Amino acid sequence: MKYLHLLLTLVAFGCLISCSNSDNPHPAPTDKSLTIFFVNDQHGQIDNFPKIKHIIDTERQTTNVIVACSGDMFSGNPVVDNAAEEGAPMIDLMNRIGFDISVLGNHEFDYGQNVLKSRMNQADFEWVCANVDMGASNIPQPKAYHTVSKGDLKICFLGLVETYGKDDLIPSTHPNKVKGISFNNHSDIVGKYAQLKEEEECDLLIALTHIGLNSDRELAKQHVFFDMIIGGHSHSKANELVNGTPVFQAGSYLNQLGKISITVKDNKVVEYSFDIIELSSYSDYDTDMQLIIDDYNNLPYLKEIIGYSHNDHYRPEVGCFYTDALRNYLDVDVSFQNTGGVRAGLYSGDITRREIFEISPFKNGVMKYEMSVLEIKRFLVGSKSGFYYSGISIEQNDQSIVIRNLNGSELPDETLLTVGINDFIPAVHDDYFPETGELQPLTAAYTLMAYLENGDGQVNYQNCNRYFRYQ
Repeated sequence: MKYLHLLLTLVAFGCLISCSNSDNPHPAPTDKSLTIFFVNDQHGQIDNFPKIKHIIDTERQTTNVIVACSGDMFSGNPVVDNAAEEGAPMIDLMNRIGFDISVLGNHEFDYGQNVLKSRMNQADFEWVCANVDMGASNIPQPKAYHTVSKGDLKICFLGLVETYGKDDLIPSTHPNKVKGISFNNHSDIVGKYAQLKEEEECDLLIALTHIGLNSDRELAKQHVFFDMIIGGHSHSKANELVNGTPVFQAGSYLNQLGKISITVKDNKVVEYSFDIIELSSYSDYDTDMQLIIDDYNNLPYLKEIIGYSHNDHYRPEVGCFYTDALRNYLDVDVSFQNTGGVRAGLYSGDITRREIFEISPFKNGVMKYEMSVLEIKRFLVGSKSGFYYSGISIEQNDQSIVIRNLNGSELPDETLLTVGINDFIPAVHDDYFPETGELQPLTAAYTLMAYLENGDGQVNYQNCNRYFRYQ
């Protein structure tokens, strides 16, 4: 009898399980957790990577982790920019940390196409960028998007890069570095990925962008299919909710680390928190990685003293030094320098080669031209950009420009002047420069060094501000 009772109990229990599954064939989704760490605009800075590795390795012990980069990993640190293999220390350290993905930034192109090819092949992480076509170049074509799987989560990242450079058709880099490569404005192509999340069966769709915070905001306003936007290019600290979409950035120069903690349910973010970790306040670090970075930083050449700065110089004051150095070393009448090409200030005290490379990291060449005063005026008006200058004074009088020599005499339009300038400026604004110009043997940075080493090496430009932009 007891065996019959046991049999009936088992049948009844089996019926309960069967009935339950038939009535509800799709069990209720469960919450899933994830942490995304990211950096943006590190510009070659590497010294905080041991702290970042310690933070990320600690987090990996308790939850799923994705590590992302929002672009501009190169240009700004002489240790990385002047390595035997340009940029290689940055990729090596990102590999050691375990980055999963990066979008191309505009400064990823600064070293040239052959170097970018090598750095992309060196990386253990995936590169994404939906609005670039590498065409006939030898650079590997990045994926438009990539899915990173962590635990039971699938996260799709769509990459976008800015095209704010020459004629709004290329990123903000030297035009010669992107010849043969085609770009689309991100806003013209992003709509085609509206169904990407469903097509790829992703839990989340994230825009990993290098278009700047204002453009990230517009992206969130116009396209509601992104679960969040992780951005770069504007060096911002951002934690905003725009049209229901979280928008994040985490500063620049590897001074900060962005941390996004996410709870996902039914393919939606149901809860999130965002922290910007100020790495200067974090004390723990990975000792093995610190030894590697110490070795990278051991470059005696960069520590050589080549001059003396009498004051702390802000960037406009450095602009005065920069243009005076070009004008005097090249022995020309006038020189110009774009503000974006002055990337650092200058501290008081001894000046090292490292500091000059930090001020002028892009390895631009230097050109000499002969131009009339009228041609210079047309350049200043038509470029719609601002420049530091030396050798003349420039004033705007209503809609006209008045150019004077250093004695204060106005120069007639037909006056011919020799002009010294880094080759990025005429490459971007080629409509305003003669077809013939003389390429000089030294890059811009080495021209500054030669000026210091062949002169008295003194830099004293306190309160100097020679800047003009036509309004």
